[in-house]
Amino acid sequence: MKIKNIGILFGLLILVFSSVHAQVNETVKNNLNNPPIQINGVFPSLSLVGEHIGRSETGIGALIPWADKLWMIGYVAHIKGTGIGLYAISPDMTMHKHPESVTGTYANRMIHNPSNKAIIGPHFIDIKGNVRTCKDLSKHRLTATMEHLFHPDSMVYFLTMEGLLFETNVYSLVSKQVSNVVNELYHKTVDQLYDEGIYTHFKGAFTGNKRLVVANNAYQGGDYTGNIKGGRLAEWDGKTWTVLDSTAYIEVKGKMNDIYGNGMWATGWDRASVKMMFYCPENGNWRTYRLPKGSQAWEHAWNTEWMRIREAQTERFMMDVFGILYELPVMVYGGNMMPIKPVCNHLRVIPDYTYWRGMLVLAGDQVDNAIGQPQSNLQFLNIDDLWKWGKPSGWGGVWRDQNVKANQPSDPYLMNGFDKKVVHFTHSSATEIDFKIEVDLTGNNTWVHYKTIKVPAKGYEFHVFPDGYSAQWVRITPLQDAENVTVQFVYN
Repeated sequence: MKIKNIGILFGLLILVFSSVHAQVNETVKNNLNNPPIQINGVFPSLSLVGEHIGRSETGIGALIPWADKLWMIGYVAHIKGTGIGLYAISPDMTMHKHPESVTGTYANRMIHNPSNKAIIGPHFIDIKGNVRTCKDLSKHRLTATMEHLFHPDSMVYFLTMEGLLFETNVYSLVSKQVSNVVNELYHKTVDQLYDEGIYTHFKGAFTGNKRLVVANNAYQGGDYTGNIKGGRLAEWDGKTWTVLDSTAYIEVKGKMNDIYGNGMWATGWDRASVKMMFYCPENGNWRTYRLPKGSQAWEHAWNTEWMRIREAQTERFMMDVFGILYELPVMVYGGNMMPIKPVCNHLRVIPDYTYWRGMLVLAGDQVDNAIGQPQSNLQFLNIDDLWKWGKPSGWGGVWRDQNVKANQPSDPYLMNGFDKKVVHFTHSSATEIDFKIEVDLTGNNTWVHYKTIKVPAKGYEFHVFPDGYSAQWVRITPLQDAENVTVQFVYN
Protein backbone atom coordinates (compact mmCIF):
# COMPACT_ATOMS: atom_id res chain seq x y z
CA MET A 1 0.00 0.00 0.00
CA LYS A 2 2.82 2.36 0.93
CA ILE A 3 4.61 1.56 -2.31
CA LYS A 4 1.45 2.31 -4.26
CA ASN A 5 0.97 5.67 -2.46
CA ILE A 6 4.61 6.59 -3.08
CA GLY A 7 4.14 5.77 -6.76
CA ILE A 8 1.08 8.02 -6.91
CA LEU A 9 3.02 10.79 -5.13
CA PHE A 10 5.89 10.56 -7.61
CA GLY A 11 3.42 10.65 -10.46
CA LEU A 12 1.81 13.82 -9.10
CA LEU A 13 5.23 15.44 -8.61
CA ILE A 14 6.18 14.64 -12.20
CA LEU A 15 2.94 16.22 -13.42
CA VAL A 16 3.59 19.34 -11.31
CA PHE A 17 7.20 19.65 -12.49
CA SER A 18 6.12 19.12 -16.08
CA SER A 19 3.49 21.84 -15.75
CA VAL A 20 5.98 24.30 -14.17
CA HIS A 21 8.57 23.43 -16.83
CA ALA A 22 6.03 24.06 -19.56
CA GLN A 23 5.07 27.41 -18.01
CA VAL A 24 8.74 28.45 -17.76
CA ASN A 25 9.32 27.44 -21.37
CA GLU A 26 6.24 29.37 -22.43
CA THR A 27 7.45 32.47 -20.50
CA VAL A 28 10.90 32.22 -22.08
CA LYS A 29 9.27 31.74 -25.48
CA ASN A 30 7.04 34.79 -24.94
CA ASN A 31 10.02 36.88 -23.84
CA LEU A 32 11.96 35.79 -26.90
CA ASN A 33 9.02 36.49 -29.19
CA ASN A 34 8.10 39.76 -27.46
CA PRO A 35 11.30 41.29 -26.10
CA PRO A 36 11.00 44.71 -24.43
CA ILE A 37 11.28 47.56 -26.91
CA GLN A 38 14.60 49.38 -26.82
CA ILE A 39 15.93 52.21 -28.99
CA ASN A 40 19.64 53.00 -28.80
CA GLY A 41 19.86 51.53 -25.31
CA VAL A 42 16.70 53.20 -23.99
CA PHE A 43 13.80 51.00 -22.81
CA PRO A 44 10.54 53.02 -22.79
CA SER A 45 9.06 50.54 -20.31
CA LEU A 46 11.66 51.59 -17.70
CA SER A 47 10.55 55.23 -17.61
CA LEU A 48 9.84 56.99 -14.33
CA VAL A 49 6.66 58.96 -14.96
CA GLY A 50 5.23 61.47 -12.52
CA GLU A 51 1.53 61.99 -12.03
CA HIS A 52 -0.35 64.99 -13.38
CA ILE A 53 -1.52 65.99 -9.91
CA GLY A 54 1.07 68.34 -8.44
CA ARG A 55 3.25 68.05 -11.53
CA SER A 56 6.91 68.23 -10.58
CA GLU A 57 10.33 67.41 -11.90
CA THR A 58 10.79 63.63 -12.14
CA GLY A 59 14.45 62.68 -12.27
CA ILE A 60 16.38 59.51 -11.49
CA GLY A 61 18.56 60.46 -8.56
CA ALA A 62 20.55 57.30 -7.84
CA LEU A 63 21.30 53.81 -9.16
CA ILE A 64 22.77 50.84 -7.32
CA PRO A 65 23.27 47.17 -8.36
CA TRP A 66 22.23 45.03 -5.39
CA ALA A 67 20.41 41.80 -4.47
CA ASP A 68 20.36 40.53 -8.10
CA LYS A 69 18.63 43.69 -9.36
CA LEU A 70 19.33 47.25 -10.43
CA TRP A 71 17.72 49.62 -7.94
CA MET A 72 16.84 53.20 -8.82
CA ILE A 73 15.14 56.01 -7.00
CA GLY A 74 13.34 59.04 -8.37
CA TYR A 75 13.35 62.64 -7.22
CA VAL A 76 10.93 65.52 -7.44
CA ALA A 77 11.63 69.21 -6.86
CA HIS A 78 11.39 70.39 -3.25
CA ILE A 79 9.60 67.19 -2.16
CA LYS A 80 6.59 68.31 -4.21
CA GLY A 81 5.02 65.74 -6.52
CA THR A 82 3.53 62.29 -6.49
CA GLY A 83 3.71 58.90 -8.11
CA ILE A 84 7.39 57.91 -8.04
CA GLY A 85 9.69 56.21 -5.56
CA LEU A 86 11.99 53.18 -5.31
CA TYR A 87 12.17 50.72 -8.23
CA ALA A 88 13.87 47.38 -8.87
CA ILE A 89 14.83 46.30 -12.41
CA SER A 90 15.28 42.58 -13.11
CA PRO A 91 17.66 41.04 -15.67
CA ASP A 92 14.70 40.50 -18.05
CA MET A 93 14.33 44.33 -18.09
CA THR A 94 11.06 44.39 -16.19
CA MET A 95 10.61 47.05 -13.53
CA HIS A 96 8.68 46.89 -10.28
CA LYS A 97 7.88 49.71 -7.89
CA HIS A 98 8.66 48.65 -4.34
CA PRO A 99 5.87 48.81 -1.70
CA GLU A 100 8.21 50.85 0.55
CA SER A 101 8.37 53.62 -2.07
CA VAL A 102 8.29 57.21 -0.88
CA THR A 103 8.00 60.18 -3.24
CA GLY A 104 10.73 62.64 -2.33
CA THR A 105 13.92 64.38 -3.41
CA TYR A 106 16.65 61.76 -3.19
CA ALA A 107 19.99 61.46 -4.98
CA ASN A 108 22.12 59.57 -2.45
CA ARG A 109 23.50 56.05 -2.53
CA MET A 110 26.14 54.03 -0.69
CA ILE A 111 27.11 50.44 0.04
CA HIS A 112 27.65 49.97 3.77
CA ASN A 113 29.91 46.93 3.76
CA PRO A 114 30.03 46.16 7.51
CA SER A 115 26.25 45.58 7.57
CA ASN A 116 25.91 44.30 3.98
CA LYS A 117 23.31 46.95 3.18
CA ALA A 118 22.72 49.14 0.17
CA ILE A 119 21.50 52.62 1.04
CA ILE A 120 19.53 54.56 -1.56
CA GLY A 121 17.33 57.49 -0.64
CA PRO A 122 15.93 56.80 2.85
CA HIS A 123 15.89 53.03 2.15
CA PHE A 124 18.17 50.31 3.53
CA ILE A 125 18.28 47.12 1.42
CA ASP A 126 19.80 43.83 2.62
CA ILE A 127 21.42 41.19 0.40
CA LYS A 128 18.10 39.37 -0.03
CA GLY A 129 16.34 42.48 -1.30
CA ASN A 130 14.41 43.23 1.88
CA VAL A 131 13.81 46.97 2.27
CA ARG A 132 13.49 49.09 5.41
CA THR A 133 12.78 52.82 5.30
CA CYS A 134 13.90 55.52 7.69
CA LYS A 135 10.76 57.60 7.99
CA ASP A 136 12.52 60.56 9.60
CA LEU A 137 15.01 60.88 6.75
CA SER A 138 12.31 60.50 4.08
CA LYS A 139 11.09 64.00 4.94
CA HIS A 140 14.36 65.57 3.78
CA ARG A 141 15.99 66.20 0.38
CA LEU A 142 18.83 63.67 0.65
CA THR A 143 21.83 64.45 -1.51
CA ALA A 144 24.66 62.25 -0.15
CA THR A 145 25.38 59.36 2.24
CA MET A 146 28.87 58.95 3.68
CA GLU A 147 30.93 56.78 6.01
CA HIS A 148 30.87 57.83 9.66
CA LEU A 149 34.05 59.40 11.06
CA PHE A 150 33.95 57.60 14.42
CA HIS A 151 31.53 54.65 14.14
CA PRO A 152 31.87 53.35 10.56
CA ASP A 153 30.73 49.82 11.50
CA SER A 154 27.28 50.87 12.65
CA MET A 155 26.58 54.44 11.49
CA VAL A 156 26.54 56.62 8.36
CA TYR A 157 26.04 60.30 7.63
CA PHE A 158 23.28 61.80 5.48
CA LEU A 159 23.55 65.32 4.01
CA THR A 160 20.46 67.20 2.87
CA MET A 161 20.29 69.81 0.12
CA GLU A 162 19.51 72.37 2.83
CA GLY A 163 22.80 71.56 4.58
CA LEU A 164 21.52 69.51 7.51
CA LEU A 165 23.89 66.71 8.51
CA PHE A 166 22.44 63.59 10.17
CA GLU A 167 24.04 60.47 11.60
CA THR A 168 21.99 57.26 11.33
CA ASN A 169 22.38 53.83 12.89
CA VAL A 170 22.16 51.31 10.04
CA TYR A 171 20.54 48.69 12.30
CA SER A 172 17.99 50.68 14.32
CA LEU A 173 17.59 53.45 11.67
CA VAL A 174 17.57 55.99 14.50
CA SER A 175 18.75 59.35 13.13
CA LYS A 176 20.08 62.45 14.85
CA GLN A 177 21.06 65.82 13.43
CA VAL A 178 24.71 66.56 14.22
CA SER A 179 25.25 69.83 12.35
CA ASN A 180 23.57 72.64 10.49
CA VAL A 181 26.27 73.18 7.87
CA VAL A 182 24.78 76.44 6.56
CA ASN A 183 25.12 78.10 9.96
CA GLU A 184 28.64 76.74 10.39
CA LEU A 185 29.94 77.90 6.99
CA TYR A 186 28.12 81.23 6.60
CA HIS A 187 27.26 82.18 10.21
CA LYS A 188 23.90 83.32 8.88
CA THR A 189 20.44 81.86 8.56
CA VAL A 190 19.02 80.59 5.28
CA ASP A 191 16.63 83.55 5.17
CA GLN A 192 19.51 86.02 5.61
CA LEU A 193 21.39 84.35 2.76
CA TYR A 194 18.28 84.49 0.55
CA ASP A 195 18.14 88.24 1.12
CA GLU A 196 21.72 88.43 -0.21
CA GLY A 197 20.86 86.38 -3.31
CA ILE A 198 22.47 83.14 -2.03
CA TYR A 199 20.34 80.00 -2.31
CA THR A 200 22.01 77.10 -0.50
CA HIS A 201 21.98 73.95 -2.61
CA PHE A 202 24.21 71.17 -1.24
CA LYS A 203 25.14 68.32 -3.57
CA GLY A 204 28.08 65.94 -3.06
CA ALA A 205 29.86 64.84 0.13
CA PHE A 206 32.51 62.26 1.01
CA THR A 207 34.37 60.94 4.04
CA GLY A 208 38.08 60.16 3.80
CA ASN A 209 41.41 60.91 5.43
CA LYS A 210 39.69 61.57 8.78
CA ARG A 211 37.55 64.37 7.38
CA LEU A 212 34.07 64.85 5.94
CA VAL A 213 34.02 67.08 2.87
CA VAL A 214 30.82 68.75 1.62
CA ALA A 215 29.97 70.67 -1.56
CA ASN A 216 27.41 73.48 -1.83
CA ASN A 217 26.81 74.56 -5.43
CA ALA A 218 24.88 77.78 -4.75
CA TYR A 219 25.34 79.86 -7.93
CA GLN A 220 23.09 82.58 -9.28
CA GLY A 221 23.42 85.61 -11.53
CA GLY A 222 25.34 87.48 -8.86
CA ASP A 223 28.03 84.77 -8.87
CA TYR A 224 28.41 85.01 -12.64
CA THR A 225 28.76 88.80 -12.56
CA GLY A 226 31.28 88.53 -9.71
CA ASN A 227 29.16 90.33 -7.10
CA ILE A 228 28.74 87.40 -4.69
CA LYS A 229 30.34 84.05 -3.90
CA GLY A 230 27.52 81.79 -2.83
CA GLY A 231 28.97 78.28 -3.02
CA ARG A 232 31.32 76.51 -0.64
CA LEU A 233 33.68 73.56 -0.40
CA ALA A 234 34.32 72.73 3.25
CA GLU A 235 35.63 69.96 5.51
CA TRP A 236 34.78 68.81 9.03
CA ASP A 237 36.87 66.74 11.46
CA GLY A 238 33.91 66.04 13.74
CA LYS A 239 34.41 69.23 15.73
CA THR A 240 35.43 72.14 13.51
CA TRP A 241 34.31 73.21 10.05
CA THR A 242 36.91 74.72 7.68
CA VAL A 243 36.00 76.49 4.42
CA LEU A 244 38.33 75.35 1.62
CA ASP A 245 36.95 77.50 -1.21
CA SER A 246 34.12 80.00 -1.71
CA THR A 247 32.50 79.18 -5.02
CA ALA A 248 30.05 76.57 -6.30
CA TYR A 249 31.05 72.91 -5.83
CA ILE A 250 29.09 69.90 -7.05
CA GLU A 251 30.82 66.66 -6.07
CA VAL A 252 33.41 65.12 -3.76
CA LYS A 253 34.81 61.61 -4.17
CA GLY A 254 37.88 59.55 -3.37
CA LYS A 255 39.39 56.07 -3.34
CA MET A 256 40.26 55.14 0.22
CA ASN A 257 42.86 52.46 -0.39
CA ASP A 258 46.51 52.65 0.69
CA ILE A 259 47.58 50.95 -2.55
CA TYR A 260 46.18 53.84 -4.60
CA GLY A 261 47.22 56.63 -2.25
CA ASN A 262 43.89 57.67 -0.67
CA GLY A 263 43.36 60.71 -2.91
CA MET A 264 40.19 62.81 -2.96
CA TRP A 265 38.74 65.06 -5.66
CA ALA A 266 36.11 67.81 -5.62
CA THR A 267 34.57 69.47 -8.66
CA GLY A 268 32.95 72.88 -8.99
CA TRP A 269 33.17 76.09 -10.97
CA ASP A 270 33.42 79.84 -10.90
CA ARG A 271 32.88 82.52 -13.54
CA ALA A 272 36.27 81.75 -15.12
CA SER A 273 36.22 77.95 -15.52
CA VAL A 274 35.50 74.56 -13.98
CA LYS A 275 37.54 73.97 -10.83
CA MET A 276 38.90 70.67 -9.54
CA MET A 277 40.38 70.39 -6.06
CA PHE A 278 42.74 67.49 -5.28
CA TYR A 279 43.59 66.36 -1.74
CA CYS A 280 46.94 64.62 -1.34
CA PRO A 281 47.31 62.71 1.95
CA GLU A 282 51.09 62.64 1.58
CA ASN A 283 51.39 66.35 2.34
CA GLY A 284 47.91 66.94 3.74
CA ASN A 285 46.93 69.81 1.47
CA TRP A 286 44.46 70.65 -1.30
CA ARG A 287 45.58 71.79 -4.76
CA THR A 288 43.44 73.65 -7.29
CA TYR A 289 43.27 72.77 -10.99
CA ARG A 290 41.11 74.29 -13.72
CA LEU A 291 39.24 72.66 -16.61
CA PRO A 292 37.20 73.91 -19.60
CA LYS A 293 33.45 74.37 -19.53
CA GLY A 294 31.95 72.13 -22.20
CA SER A 295 28.78 74.22 -22.27
CA GLN A 296 27.34 77.15 -20.36
CA ALA A 297 23.95 75.45 -20.30
CA TRP A 298 24.98 74.37 -16.78
CA GLU A 299 25.79 77.89 -15.51
CA HIS A 300 23.32 77.86 -12.60
CA ALA A 301 23.07 75.87 -9.39
CA TRP A 302 19.76 74.29 -10.40
CA ASN A 303 21.02 73.18 -13.82
CA THR A 304 23.87 70.98 -12.59
CA GLU A 305 21.75 68.11 -11.18
CA TRP A 306 24.37 65.97 -9.46
CA MET A 307 27.32 65.83 -11.83
CA ARG A 308 29.02 62.83 -10.27
CA ILE A 309 32.43 61.23 -9.90
CA ARG A 310 31.78 57.48 -9.92
CA GLU A 311 33.65 54.20 -10.06
CA ALA A 312 32.01 53.35 -13.38
CA GLN A 313 33.76 49.99 -13.44
CA THR A 314 35.98 48.34 -10.86
CA GLU A 315 38.94 50.69 -10.34
CA ARG A 316 37.90 52.76 -13.38
CA PHE A 317 36.65 56.15 -12.27
CA MET A 318 34.90 58.70 -14.47
CA MET A 319 34.04 62.33 -13.80
CA ASP A 320 31.13 64.30 -15.25
CA VAL A 321 31.34 68.08 -15.04
CA PHE A 322 29.86 70.92 -17.14
CA GLY A 323 29.10 68.82 -20.20
CA ILE A 324 32.40 66.90 -20.40
CA LEU A 325 33.03 63.32 -19.26
CA TYR A 326 36.57 62.50 -18.16
CA GLU A 327 38.66 59.48 -17.29
CA LEU A 328 39.87 60.05 -13.72
CA PRO A 329 42.76 57.81 -12.62
CA VAL A 330 42.67 57.62 -8.80
CA MET A 331 46.29 56.67 -8.23
CA VAL A 332 48.43 59.12 -6.25
CA TYR A 333 52.18 58.64 -6.71
CA GLY A 334 54.86 60.81 -5.13
CA GLY A 335 52.27 63.31 -3.93
CA ASN A 336 50.87 63.85 -7.43
CA MET A 337 47.64 62.71 -9.02
CA MET A 338 47.72 61.02 -12.39
CA PRO A 339 46.64 63.13 -15.40
CA ILE A 340 42.95 63.17 -16.30
CA LYS A 341 41.67 62.86 -19.86
CA PRO A 342 38.49 64.15 -21.53
CA VAL A 343 36.30 61.50 -23.17
CA CYS A 344 33.43 63.40 -24.80
CA ASN A 345 31.07 66.37 -24.74
CA HIS A 346 27.38 65.88 -23.98
CA LEU A 347 24.18 67.68 -22.97
CA ARG A 348 22.56 64.79 -21.09
CA VAL A 349 21.69 65.44 -17.45
CA ILE A 350 23.30 62.44 -15.68
CA PRO A 351 22.40 62.46 -11.96
CA ASP A 352 24.07 59.05 -11.50
CA TYR A 353 25.72 56.24 -13.43
CA THR A 354 26.81 52.69 -12.63
CA TYR A 355 27.65 49.35 -14.21
CA TRP A 356 25.16 46.50 -14.24
CA ARG A 357 25.08 43.15 -16.06
CA GLY A 358 27.88 44.22 -18.41
CA MET A 359 26.29 47.57 -19.28
CA LEU A 360 27.06 51.15 -18.31
CA VAL A 361 23.76 52.62 -17.07
CA LEU A 362 23.15 56.37 -17.17
CA ALA A 363 20.38 57.94 -15.11
CA GLY A 364 18.54 60.95 -16.46
CA ASP A 365 16.40 63.99 -15.74
CA GLN A 366 14.68 64.76 -18.99
CA VAL A 367 11.14 66.16 -18.94
CA ASP A 368 9.74 68.42 -16.23
CA ASN A 369 6.43 70.20 -15.85
CA ALA A 370 7.49 73.01 -18.19
CA ILE A 371 7.39 70.57 -21.12
CA GLY A 372 4.61 68.17 -20.19
CA GLN A 373 4.05 65.16 -17.96
CA PRO A 374 7.32 64.82 -15.98
CA GLN A 375 9.36 61.72 -16.81
CA SER A 376 12.89 60.37 -17.16
CA ASN A 377 14.61 57.21 -18.29
CA LEU A 378 17.87 55.28 -18.32
CA GLN A 379 20.33 54.61 -21.10
CA PHE A 380 22.20 51.31 -21.32
CA LEU A 381 25.42 51.20 -23.34
CA ASN A 382 28.94 49.88 -23.59
CA ILE A 383 31.25 52.19 -21.65
CA ASP A 384 33.50 52.57 -24.70
CA ASP A 385 30.53 53.93 -26.71
CA LEU A 386 31.07 57.21 -24.87
CA TRP A 387 34.02 57.90 -27.17
CA LYS A 388 31.49 58.08 -30.04
CA TRP A 389 29.72 61.05 -28.43
CA GLY A 390 30.71 64.65 -29.10
CA LYS A 391 34.41 65.37 -29.52
CA PRO A 392 35.87 67.10 -26.41
CA SER A 393 35.84 70.89 -26.70
CA GLY A 394 35.33 73.81 -24.38
CA TRP A 395 36.58 77.09 -23.00
CA GLY A 396 37.60 78.65 -19.73
CA GLY A 397 40.27 80.73 -18.10
CA VAL A 398 42.72 80.97 -15.25
CA TRP A 399 41.64 84.58 -14.56
CA ARG A 400 38.61 86.65 -15.44
CA ASP A 401 38.71 90.39 -14.75
CA GLN A 402 41.15 89.89 -11.87
CA ASN A 403 44.06 91.90 -10.51
CA VAL A 404 47.18 89.71 -10.46
CA LYS A 405 50.60 89.95 -8.82
CA ALA A 406 53.97 89.70 -10.56
CA ASN A 407 55.61 86.25 -10.61
CA GLN A 408 52.63 84.49 -9.02
CA PRO A 409 51.59 81.57 -11.29
CA SER A 410 47.99 80.81 -12.08
CA ASP A 411 46.30 77.52 -11.24
CA PRO A 412 47.18 74.74 -13.71
CA TYR A 413 44.68 74.55 -16.61
CA LEU A 414 43.97 71.27 -18.44
CA MET A 415 45.54 70.94 -21.89
CA ASN A 416 45.59 67.20 -22.62
CA GLY A 417 42.96 65.57 -24.83
CA PHE A 418 41.72 68.56 -26.83
CA ASP A 419 42.36 69.49 -30.45
CA LYS A 420 42.78 73.09 -31.70
CA LYS A 421 43.96 75.43 -28.94
CA VAL A 422 44.15 79.21 -28.59
CA VAL A 423 44.71 81.48 -25.58
CA HIS A 424 43.52 85.11 -25.30
CA PHE A 425 44.99 87.82 -23.06
CA THR A 426 43.50 91.19 -22.02
CA HIS A 427 44.27 93.64 -19.20
CA SER A 428 43.64 97.28 -18.31
CA SER A 429 47.06 98.25 -16.91
CA ALA A 430 48.62 101.44 -18.24
CA THR A 431 51.87 99.65 -19.19
CA GLU A 432 52.80 96.64 -21.30
CA ILE A 433 52.50 93.30 -19.41
CA ASP A 434 54.52 90.15 -20.09
CA PHE A 435 52.76 86.81 -19.54
CA LYS A 436 54.91 83.68 -19.31
CA ILE A 437 53.31 80.44 -20.54
CA GLU A 438 54.59 77.24 -18.89
CA VAL A 439 53.55 73.63 -19.50
CA ASP A 440 53.64 70.47 -17.40
CA LEU A 441 54.43 67.66 -19.83
CA THR A 442 53.99 64.66 -17.49
CA GLY A 443 51.50 65.79 -14.85
CA ASN A 444 54.12 65.60 -12.08
CA ASN A 445 53.96 69.32 -11.27
CA THR A 446 57.20 69.95 -13.19
CA TRP A 447 57.02 73.11 -15.32
CA VAL A 448 58.98 74.18 -18.39
CA HIS A 449 58.92 77.52 -20.21
CA TYR A 450 56.95 77.52 -23.48
CA LYS A 451 56.65 81.16 -24.57
CA THR A 452 56.29 84.71 -23.22
CA ILE A 453 53.48 86.85 -24.64
CA LYS A 454 53.73 90.65 -24.56
CA VAL A 455 50.37 92.40 -24.24
CA PRO A 456 50.31 96.18 -24.90
CA ALA A 457 48.99 98.68 -22.36
CA LYS A 458 45.22 98.29 -21.89
CA GLY A 459 45.49 95.86 -24.78
CA TYR A 460 44.80 92.43 -26.19
CA GLU A 461 46.90 89.61 -27.61
CA PHE A 462 46.35 85.97 -28.50
CA HIS A 463 48.42 82.89 -29.25
CA VAL A 464 47.45 79.89 -31.37
CA PHE A 465 49.21 76.70 -30.33
CA PRO A 466 50.63 74.67 -33.24
CA ASP A 467 48.48 71.82 -34.59
CA GLY A 468 49.11 68.67 -32.59
CA TYR A 469 50.76 70.52 -29.70
CA SER A 470 49.70 69.44 -26.23
CA ALA A 471 50.83 68.89 -22.65
CA GLN A 472 49.07 67.72 -19.50
CA TRP A 473 48.64 71.17 -17.93
CA VAL A 474 49.40 74.80 -18.79
CA ARG A 475 49.76 77.81 -16.49
CA ILE A 476 50.31 81.55 -16.87
CA THR A 477 52.61 83.82 -14.83
CA PRO A 478 52.50 87.63 -15.13
CA LEU A 479 55.94 89.20 -14.91
CA GLN A 480 54.50 92.51 -13.68
CA ASP A 481 51.53 93.43 -11.49
CA ALA A 482 48.48 93.80 -13.73
CA GLU A 483 44.91 95.02 -13.41
CA ASN A 484 41.65 93.55 -14.65
CA VAL A 485 43.32 90.55 -16.31
CA THR A 486 41.47 87.93 -18.33
CA VAL A 487 43.25 84.88 -19.72
CA GLN A 488 40.89 82.61 -21.65
CA PHE A 489 41.63 79.30 -23.40
CA VAL A 490 39.39 78.04 -26.20
CA TYR A 491 39.67 74.40 -27.35
CA ASN A 492 37.69 73.36 -30.44
